[in-house]
Amino acid sequence: MRFTIHSFYSCFLCFLCWTAPNGVFSQATLVQPPNAAPSQGRVERLNYFPSAFVTARNVDVWLPSDYNPEKKYGVIYMHDGQNLFDGNRTWNHQEWGIDESVAAYNSSISSTKKNQTDSSNSDLSPKTEYIVVGIWNDGMNRHSNYFPQKVYESLTDKEKAAIMEAKRQNQSDVFHNPINSDDYLKFIVYELRPFINKTYNTYNDAAHTVIGGSSMGGLISMYGICEYPGVFGTAACFSTHWPGIFEMKNNPIPGAMVRYFQNKIPDPIDHKFLFTHGTEGLDALYGPTQKRIDKIMTKSGYRSYIKNEPLFLGSNWKTQVDQGLGHEESTWQKQFRENIEFLLLFNYRVIDAIQF
Repeated sequence: MRFTIHSFYSCFLCFLCWTAPNGVFSQATLVQPPNAAPSQGRVERLNYFPSAFVTARNVDVWLPSDYNPEKKYGVIYMHDGQNLFDGNRTWNHQEWGIDESVAAYNSSISSTKKNQTDSSNSDLSPKTEYIVVGIWNDGMNRHSNYFPQKVYESLTDKEKAAIMEAKRQNQSDVFHNPINSDDYLKFIVYELRPFINKTYNTYNDAAHTVIGGSSMGGLISMYGICEYPGVFGTAACFSTHWPGIFEMKNNPIPGAMVRYFQNKIPDPIDHKFLFTHGTEGLDALYGPTQKRIDKIMTKSGYRSYIKNEPLFLGSNWKTQVDQGLGHEESTWQKQFRENIEFLLLFNYRVIDAIQF
């Protein structure tokens, strides 16, 4: 097995987590959530997971119906966790259908493994089944948790002040508290992730760890992989809310996002990105900035996915634009389902083992 700087970094993070003061994450308890009814698999809830960094919040862990504690799984960390599995319990009665999509993917992987040799269970295998960790937002602090903090800090004092006064379309405040996305990522990396790795049989390397979300959740997923490239190997950014707020006129945020990404984009050797957006509603705002991000991807050495090409050829970036679709869970459900193999099936480290 090839030992990389990312391998060392992951081990170092684990050491920091297990020596964290007060062992905050060790206080979390699993409960069976009432009325949780995913169509596939089951959900275990970490009830109001305590944190030294952010407000306590529920975390839903989706497991396949045939979850086997003797078998290792990859992990997908997703934001806005209350919207992932059961539309009957969400505010708009929509969901991502993550349970159906991942269950179908896992089933296909399991069936394939039965016809292959045991070598497919190695750390270099592209055929790994996944569990999903759905991190609930806490409502009022969602924007503060998800807005990339270093992007905000790169702005002038005048720009910062204007952004903190930003309003939504209904004239309510966008931000209710200071931006603290760095602390939100610390919560995931130093508290939640060690608990997940201890409680479930999971791979703990970046190659098997995905971070994903939509809108502001897409932004924090981009930010997460850039800030912790040794933890997250893949970022799934749906309807990435590049404007940061809800006003485009004289908005310095998209430009600041582009500059940050250009300076912090992870190494294409062992990272992967999915960007998607529609063309209606809020998604109509995203195209111009996404095109600038795409140029950075190309210049940085990422290889764009070509429709119908075999995944083993090594594409590690895809931008998908869906005409006529808008900013809602039904869009992200479709996009996640269509791209799950791109996100999970190809393990980029396999390319090191291929002899041409």
